[in-house]
Amino acid sequence: MFNTLTRLLTEKLGPLGPLYAVGILGVVFIALALPMLLKRKPDPLDRLKAAGATARQTKTQKKDADEVRLRHGSKSSEKLDKFATFLEPQDEEELTASRLKLLRAGYRSKSAVRTFHFAQFALGLGFLFLGVLYVVILSATSDVSMQKVVLSILVPGGAGYFLPKYWVERRVQSRQEQITNGFPDSLDMMLVCVEAGQSLDQSIIRVSKELRAGFPALAEEFEIVSYEIKAGKDKITVLKDMGERCGVMDISSFVTVLVQSATFGTSIADALRVYAGEMRDKRVMRAEEKANKLPTKLTLGTMMFTLPPLLIILIGPSVYGIAQMMGNVEF
Repeated sequence: MFNTLTRLLTEKLGPLGPLYAVGILGVVFIALALPMLLKRKPDPLDRLKAAGATARQTKTQKKDADEVRLRHGSKSSEKLDKFATFLEPQDEEELTASRLKLLRAGYRSKSAVRTFHFAQFALGLGFLFLGVLYVVILSATSDVSMQKVVLSILVPGGAGYFLPKYWVERRVQSRQEQITNGFPDSLDMMLVCVEAGQSLDQSIIRVSKELRAGFPALAEEFEIVSYEIKAGKDKITVLKDMGERCGVMDISSFVTVLVQSATFGTSIADALRVYAGEMRDKRVMRAEEKANKLPTKLTLGTMMFTLPPLLIILIGPSVYGIAQMMGNVEF
């Protein structure tokens, strides 16, 4: 029966007829399985939220809500809430790790994890469909081997799936580098504010405003700290959360210094002065390290792009003369 079906598909659809049939069958199975996977049990809190939404929201409140930057989110992302069971990891540790990584990348909305997994799912399926379309067009013009078919379909699908993860990793690295570069300047500014008579909370607010133009990521972290302190959260907890959010060793050490200074009752200005000096020295050491690595990195480029032209210029005429002389010699 299987051989008969294969022969029938080959006669109707060509050599790749069985592959087309398997692909269509897979799409049908996915279409049938998605409604069951995406189905979510109704939450009683959602009904309460919908019932009180009309009473709470007025035009003035909407305008004020648009101006407030404490919550990062959009109405379009709320459409993914009903797919939360499918798009969010069910393991609490995995969900926490994903949320922390997205926080370090600068994505703080409540639905950031859902959006991330939705992007992986959508791009994976989209690139997979493009791979199938490419194989269909290619098979119509020439014979295609099975290995090339599999690679042409799976490689784009895998690339589309891992593209959001690569983007988040690059965002984390870029943001941590920006925080590391701007942190010594922020400590100097904070030290000036504290020595001028301001409290630590006021100096953090002033530093967040002054750093907004040059280092927006670091300014945003200080701004979040100031908002959380104003909301009544414990200062030590807020500072530890900042260190965990940034994922930078210098920030974690700074938080430890402030916590110990508050615990033992020492002067915050003295602690900031010593630590700011260490951060300046550390920045100089990082610059010297990059400068010392530069000759090593240039060695490969020098060998590839300088030596071959130099050898051609120096040895080329001699080789050409020898070749001409050998051509004129009669044996």
